Amino acid sequence: MATSSTSLVLKVHRHEPELIAPAKPTPHEYKLLSDIDDQEGLRFQIPVIQFYKYNPSMQGKDPVRVIREALAQALVFYYPFAGRLREGPQRKLMVDCTGEGLMFIEADADVTLEQFGDVLQPPFPCLEELLYDVPGSTGVLNCPVILIQVTRLRCGGFIFALRLNHTMSDAAGLAQFMSAVGEMARGWLTPSIPPVWERHLLAARDPPRVTCKHREYEEVEGTIVPYDDMVHRSFFFGPTEVSALRKLVPEHFRKCSTFELLTACLWRCRTIAIQANPEEEVRIICIVNARSRFNPPLPSGYYGNAFAFPVAVAQAGKLCQNPLEYSLELVKQAKNDVTEEYMKSLADLMVIKGRPHFTVIRSYLVSDVTHARFGDADFGWGKAVYGGPAKGGVGAIPGVASFLIPVKNKKGEAGVVLPITLPARAMEIFVKELDGMLKGKPIERKPGFISSSL
Repeated sequence: MATSSTSLVLKVHRHEPELIAPAKPTPHEYKLLSDIDDQEGLRFQIPVIQFYKYNPSMQGKDPVRVIREALAQALVFYYPFAGRLREGPQRKLMVDCTGEGLMFIEADADVTLEQFGDVLQPPFPCLEELLYDVPGSTGVLNCPVILIQVTRLRCGGFIFALRLNHTMSDAAGLAQFMSAVGEMARGWLTPSIPPVWERHLLAARDPPRVTCKHREYEEVEGTIVPYDDMVHRSFFFGPTEVSALRKLVPEHFRKCSTFELLTACLWRCRTIAIQANPEEEVRIICIVNARSRFNPPLPSGYYGNAFAFPVAVAQAGKLCQNPLEYSLELVKQAKNDVTEEYMKSLADLMVIKGRPHFTVIRSYLVSDVTHARFGDADFGWGKAVYGGPAKGGVGAIPGVASFLIPVKNKKGEAGVVLPITLPARAMEIFVKELDGMLKGKPIERKPGFISSSL
């Protein structure tokens, strides 16, 4: 069920970083981001990684050259990705479409794909070698908004790693861009889904007015306690594990989504693991893609951030002592809060309150990227054997986020992997609690918890 990091060591030879500009001239203009895009909680870089096997039909083709040329062609259509972010009055972000280009690194590694192990999932060994942090490239403003490293492997396969300034796109928008790059690499002249900017669709109203409750942005008292002994592990949930968890909830809850079920389970197990004060409120933040919740829905090519951070809140003691359906009901309610009006109210709140960060104190965030289909990006070598987030716990505050990522286990079963970061002692408790739930025997706990602000 749980896996930990492999000890693989690899030597990577990198060429000097270069800028890839659009293959043709593009408009030089300023484009405003939406009031959902430029909130504080999205002003960071998010890493994605794809692993590709050797394909005999591509013999003699260099993935670095193919992808470099495809990127230049795709940037003709996605030219804001070749620009630079600037900040205007009231911290408003905009893209200066300079056409300078995204940052690209060509690299070679002295290992084969097989050496990464039978199952590819976070945490990946030597990630910093596969996605090099070019000095001066990580800022939100005045930097390339995308950095890509393509690393050839000794077996003929390759690794495509990407880092995105999150204010520009969410998972669905980034996957759309990567799909377009794949289409260009396979000879298409235009993307199958034309990109749509139209960030005004998620701009604040005039005058702005908050009409919904947004507890995810409440000011909560407390501090974030830094931990030095953080452990990063991944947990696989296939048909067997998901079925075991469904058996723990009443019949009328069993049609809930896998995301809702796993989020409720994670929230409960993690709260037990960190030994939160039973009187304190703890929070789980669910990422909800709101594209289909508009009437009419947002255009299919919209590649901006189109999601909300609805939060479920509960007393730690009640969460830990009640059965799984207690947390599941709260998660379902939080997800259902997201409507078109909720999104408009959220954009208005950002303008009124100065684009705040969502509340991190005693919070944990879960994002489902199974529908983004990162692994489907095909540059000519077929689909990725792993495609998705490069690690859990990303963001301005490390250790407060997890993803649900589609993978196959050693038996070839399709399921999701959930990377989580916790202090070492808390991880031990988390593993025991989760194991007990999967076996239908939740661990007996002594009353009383140690206070924590995680």
